[in-house]
Amino acid sequence: MRIELLYFEGCPSHEEALSRLRDLIAKEGLDAEVELRRIESAGEAARERFLGSPTIRVDGADVDPGAAGRECFGLECRLYRAEGGVSRIPPDAWIESALRRAAAASG
Repeated sequence: MRIELLYFEGCPSHEEALSRLRDLIAKEGLDAEVELRRIESAGEAARERFLGSPTIRVDGADVDPGAAGRECFGLECRLYRAEGGVSRIPPDAWIESALRRAAAASG
């Protein structure tokens, strides 16, 4: 299982997201490391399909269920809209769902 946290320097949300992500990995009982990936330019953001910081991907897929259809790539802080309102990090349920799908797929 590959877990990535993409961010850009200067975004205050990625540390909070990293802490929460590690907590959820432990809660799910997974033995997985988080790969931190710093995005440094607008060109790199476009190549990486980086929707803003923080972006969490599990096995290459953004944990945001609506992310695949978006193309607003760039070096900006990301906001997540879910049932509970707007947040600077994705809802736990999205992360947990992505982790469980990946764990089930890997057997």
